[in-house]
Amino acid sequence: MTWDDRPNVICSSKQFGPSSEKSVELEEQTSLFNEPETLADPKAAEPDLEQIVYKRKKQAGKRELDFSKLPTEQIVHELPEGEQVCPVCGGEMHACGHEVVRRELRYVPAQYKVVEHVQTAYSCRNCEKNALATPMKKSEVPAGLLPGSGIVSPSLLAHILNNKYALALPLYRQEQEFQRIGVPADNGKLGDRHP
Repeated sequence: MTWDDRPNVICSSKQFGPSSEKSVELEEQTSLFNEPETLADPKAAEPDLEQIVYKRKKQAGKRELDFSKLPTEQIVHELPEGEQVCPVCGGEMHACGHEVVRRELRYVPAQYKVVEHVQTAYSCRNCEKNALATPMKKSEVPAGLLPGSGIVSPSLLAHILNNKYALALPLYRQEQEFQRIGVPADNGKLGDRHP
């Protein structure tokens, strides 16, 4: 074999040779990593394993959630007047204490209501009877939030903007939600009502 043929032999052995990466083991190399196994006595007893027991921290009792910032409604359950009779002597019983048995978190769904701003007109009764012209006065009505859109209140606009930007709820889905709960919403007009 010449010097020029050697690269071809290496390439052909890589291409057509065994694909496994196993190498031929030499006896001198096998004992290189098995020294502890060869030196150990196979008949020796296994050492007893010591079992380690961990002391775990006791779990703290359940803490009650802090509802102090929410409005609280108490439902007091009382005996009917006919049952407020002592079973021993038949005398009238009176309330002597109260105990909170449980707390519930109640969900009150959003409520929509129509608020009508009614303007009152005033006229003079004396001028109505005696004069040719009757002076009229009307009470002042605060301007709407957005010009040209009389139905948008500050709370409705805050609700729409919160749903759109904080909750990432698109306007068309807000319109679907309004229609689902019975609030009429113009398709495509909801986006025109806020900046």
